[in-house]
Amino acid sequence: MALGAALLTACGGGSDSSDSGGNTATLFATLVRVAAEPAGSHCAAAGVRIDAGMDRDSNGTLADAEVTATQYVCNGAPGVNGSNGSNGSPGTNGSNGTNGANGIDGKNGLSTLVRVQGEPAGSHCAQGGSAVQAGLDTNANGVLENSEVTSTSYVCNGATGATGATGSTGSAGTDGYSSLVLLSNEAAGANCAYGGQRVQSGLDTNRNGALDASEVTSTSYLCSAAPADTQWVRVTGPSAQMRVNTGYLVDAGSPVTLTLPTSPSIGDWVRVTGVSAAGWTLAQNAGQRISTRGLPGGMDIRWTPRSPSGNWTGVAMSSDGIRQVAAAASGNLYTSTDGGISWTLRASPGAVWSGVASSADGIKLVAVSNGGSIYLSADAGATWTSDASSRAWSGVASSADGTRLVAVEYLGRIWTSQDSGATWVARDSNRAWRAVSSSADGRVLVAGTNGAQLYVSTDYGVTWTARATAQFWWSTASSADGKRLYASVDTGAIWTSNDEGTTWESTSPNRTWRGLATSSDGRYVVAATDGGTLYESTDFGVTWRSTAESGAWPVVASSADGLSLLAAKSGATLFTGSRRVSTTPGITGSISGGQEDALQLQYVGGGLFLPISYVSSNLRFTAQ
Repeated sequence: MALGAALLTACGGGSDSSDSGGNTATLFATLVRVAAEPAGSHCAAAGVRIDAGMDRDSNGTLADAEVTATQYVCNGAPGVNGSNGSNGSPGTNGSNGTNGANGIDGKNGLSTLVRVQGEPAGSHCAQGGSAVQAGLDTNANGVLENSEVTSTSYVCNGATGATGATGSTGSAGTDGYSSLVLLSNEAAGANCAYGGQRVQSGLDTNRNGALDASEVTSTSYLCSAAPADTQWVRVTGPSAQMRVNTGYLVDAGSPVTLTLPTSPSIGDWVRVTGVSAAGWTLAQNAGQRISTRGLPGGMDIRWTPRSPSGNWTGVAMSSDGIRQVAAAASGNLYTSTDGGISWTLRASPGAVWSGVASSADGIKLVAVSNGGSIYLSADAGATWTSDASSRAWSGVASSADGTRLVAVEYLGRIWTSQDSGATWVARDSNRAWRAVSSSADGRVLVAGTNGAQLYVSTDYGVTWTARATAQFWWSTASSADGKRLYASVDTGAIWTSNDEGTTWESTSPNRTWRGLATSSDGRYVVAATDGGTLYESTDFGVTWRSTAESGAWPVVASSADGLSLLAAKSGATLFTGSRRVSTTPGITGSISGGQEDALQLQYVGGGLFLPISYVSSNLRFTAQ
């Protein structure tokens, strides 16, 4: 790391004075010497050494024997290297993915340079002296340029001694005072956010060769830049205002509240680690919030019961979750336009509903009945028309635009429509069809049978291929692009496919699985059980955990982003689900932790902090 070059500058401690008798009193100049300091006990990452003393042999050079004070200005520690990027995953055609790019190297801390130059007599020093300038070597050329100077202090010459009184031999004039400079470490605080050096100067009025506190006439600071790695602050009191790019060690006897920085810039970060058992809370300012995605429990689903009640057989919703529809075996069919908070009973045609589906905007709806007809609505459920069929319809699905529909009949055929249900075409063969799902464009379809295989179509239902193994398939679900498919088995497992249904594998324990729903990307999946609970997966079905109270849950639906959910408990109420994504915005939101809990947040703009690392299993949120 480059350091400031050694500079030698005379700094006069006084001037010669003569009396009327011709006698002269010799005064010694104060010299400052700056040299590179290698890494060692004085400076862990190297730096500069500043020596000062009086030029007693008057040769204009500060000899080692003349050094009376030494201070060090140390470089910041170098930044750590970024980690290597991970290898890319294999492509779908079986070829290897390309290697991830190497992580970017962390930047080294910038060198602190010091320059000492003569200061003529003037406003800064009445008798002249030296200017001590310091700053960061931002262009890394090893020279402190004028544009890089961020701090200047002055070491001034003492005033000329008074002339001695006239006598037979003339007494000597009094020596002028030496100017001294003292450098000392400055802790992080109001003067230097990240610490640095304090530069004090003054006249050695008691002539003891040391700058005493009473002799200090000027104080300035050489402040360190933001460190390449974290600077930690130990907190022992009840509260603290956080600074950007700083870590906090909570080591108090009672709970501590740390308030996030008030005006962070994009990319700024903060860290907190719980040392004591008292616990800590990160408090927010107005307009701020903390994302909880990726944190333990950070995307928990909160379920709220909603009226009405029924023996529910089908639920669906628009992609944004605002428009919802629910059907019961008793013939009642309800719609909601406020995210499931309130429901309107629509005219019941007396059908025994077995399934419903919705377009992405929630305007086009389709409902099927067991032993009855297919019913269509083009006005969000206000009015309905029947196709006059009479079949044991067991399931139905819709493309995002509501144009392509697919319906299955138990012990019958698969039927498809490409004109919003105006006409229908029979597909495949008679089977015990139980459920069907569609990709957003209607191209990829998956249908489950009761006791046979799954069947998949990738050509809008024209042809079908048997997949997986013979099971009692109960429900199916598809991502928007049709790549990721899900199917549940009664008293079996949940099966997943990530190649449009070509291959399948079981990913869950055996349970009495019922309805399935997934986000548009297939990441967030919710599965219902009969006589158990609702389960969720946030990793494409790899792992599952319980997310609701026990009960008979037959059906469930999801918004495109997976954050809004609708589930039904058989013989009971509907339940709306809201997946947590951040703390409550503003001063009422917070995240709390305890001993050995650690969290790092980074500001990304718009009042939002993102968690970029954590060590915890017990973080708590005040969540929206």
